[in-house]
Amino acid sequence: MNDEGSKSSLDDIIGDTPQLKQMLQLTMKAARTDAPLLILGEAGSGKQLIARAVHRISARKHESFITVNCVALGESSLGSHIFGEANEIEKPAQLELANKGIIYLKEIALIPHDVQTKLLRLMERREFERVGSLHTNPVNVRLIASTKYDLGERVAEGMFHEHLYDQLNIFPIRVPPLRERRDDIPLLANYFVQRFARRMNKAIDSIPDETMSFLLNSDWPGNVRQLENLIERSVVLAEDSALRIPPH
Repeated sequence: MNDEGSKSSLDDIIGDTPQLKQMLQLTMKAARTDAPLLILGEAGSGKQLIARAVHRISARKHESFITVNCVALGESSLGSHIFGEANEIEKPAQLELANKGIIYLKEIALIPHDVQTKLLRLMERREFERVGSLHTNPVNVRLIASTKYDLGERVAEGMFHEHLYDQLNIFPIRVPPLRERRDDIPLLANYFVQRFARRMNKAIDSIPDETMSFLLNSDWPGNVRQLENLIERSVVLAEDSALRIPPH
């Protein structure tokens, strides 16, 4: 693994501010270890992008990258989805699919306590049990988790297992919100404009000053994802070669 390869694996993370550069340096260091990784950041800030970059740089880059959205599945089915069920042996658990690779748990702060306990055992012993089974299964996975919540606060509130937090918090990476790296907005805006213009076969070659001023002075509570969505909508509605923000 060389620095040139690592750089190319981070090329789709757009920005040049000191905040972003510092975060990317940590990302490269994290990728070269096999320790659990906790990615922190607001909604839309790019946590999954970082997780995928770690996979591409890591020694596990040729193995699976399995994503589990802990919120979308709901509490009742999350454990079965990750660990499998005793009566469905022929249906592989997500952990089995991720063996030798990486399993990425999105929004780990909201998983139920029984799943937290199972994850702690996974991290401590590199083994797991299917739901309803006493048989242990060895597995070799790297765990990456992300959340927009303060896990320390959830531990204090009794909502998150303290030892699991300690295991995850070995190597935390904080993704800065867009409002903390406003100087990256022009780079991001131009990147998204060109990407969507090519996709829609449109010739958009400029962002007027008033449009850029609007972008630079917005609060962006939805971060990069919100900016991306707005640019896409603006490109769809564009009638000439200049990008303008359509009225809401």
